[in-house]
Amino acid sequence: MSTIIMAAVWPLQGMSAAQKAVLVSLADQANDDGACWPAVDTIAMRTCLSERAVQEALRWLQATGAVFRQYRENKSSVYTVTPQGYDPAKAPDKRARTKAGTGADGAPPANGATGANGAPLADSAPGAVGAPGGAGGAPGGGKSRTPGVQEAHQGVANGAPKSSNEPSLNRKGTVNEPSPAAAQPGGDGDDAARKEAYQQACRDTWTAYEQAYQQRYGTTPVRNAKVNTAVAQIVKRLGAMEAPQVAGWFVACVNEAFVVKRCHAVGDLLAQCEAYRTQWAAGITMTNTAARQADKTAANHSVVPGAADKARQMIAQRRGAQGGADAG
Repeated sequence: MSTIIMAAVWPLQGMSAAQKAVLVSLADQANDDGACWPAVDTIAMRTCLSERAVQEALRWLQATGAVFRQYRENKSSVYTVTPQGYDPAKAPDKRARTKAGTGADGAPPANGATGANGAPLADSAPGAVGAPGGAGGAPGGGKSRTPGVQEAHQGVANGAPKSSNEPSLNRKGTVNEPSPAAAQPGGDGDDAARKEAYQQACRDTWTAYEQAYQQRYGTTPVRNAKVNTAVAQIVKRLGAMEAPQVAGWFVACVNEAFVVKRCHAVGDLLAQCEAYRTQWAAGITMTNTAARQADKTAANHSVVPGAADKARQMIAQRRGAQGGADAG
C-alpha cells in the first residue's frame, strides 16, 4: 500500500460509495507510482460489490480521470490511480445515449462502437494526426476511438505513465480481453468424465431392472422422478459395476412375500440393497422359510459343545438309580 496515493484519494468527493470503495481498494494495492493490477473479482471480493458494479465504477473512474487503465492481452489490466487528474465534471450523464451505443456510464458498448461513417474504428498509428504522440499530442483529425480507449490515451496526455504495450483492438473496435484458461488435468474435464460415467451407470442399472421386470411381469415398470432418484442412490451405494447386476437379479430371483406383493418396487431394492447384494454375491436367495431355518440352525450351533451328551448321561444315571430302587 502507498500512503502517498491513499492520502491523496481519501479527500476526493463527488462520487458514489461504490466508486469510492473501488478507488480506495485500488489505492490500497497501488505502489508509490499509483500502479496496481488486481483482477475484477478480487476488487469485488474486497469491496463487497458485484463484478458488474465494479466494472461500472472502473469505467466511471476512468472517465473522470481518477484512474488510468492499461489493457493487456492475456493478463490483468494495469490500473494507475491518478488523483491529481480527477475531475468530477467529466462524469458522463447516466441518461445520455449516444448513437454509437455508449453505455450510461460512458463505457464502451459490448458490440463495439462505429465511426462517423459507420465503419469499425481502427487504431491510429503513432505519430499520425489524431494519434498519441502526433500533432498536439491528443486525439484529433476527425476520427474517434472507442470511449474507453480514448480515455486511456487522454490519460497519457495528462501525464499518466505511457506503456509500450498499448491495447489491441479487434475488427469491431473493442479491446481484446483475455481468454479463459484451458481446463487443467484434475479440473472440470475430469469432473465431466466422472459425471458421465455415473450417469451411464444409472442408465445401465435401469436397463437391467427394466428388462428383468418385463420378463417377470410382461410389462414395463413405472419410471418417474422418485424412481430415478432411487436408482441414483442404488448406484452410489453399490457402485457402477455391481448395481446393474444386483438390480436385474433382484427382480428375477427375490421371492420374498412382501417384495412380490409390491411387484419388486425399486424402493424395496433401495431399502435393503446391501443385503440383496450379499445374497447376489453369495448365490443364495433368502425367503421367509429359509430365514427361519437359518435362525434355527444358528441357535443349535450356539449351544455349549458337549451339553447334549451331558444331558443324556444325566438321564441315564437317573434311570439307573430308579431301576435299582425298584429291584430292592
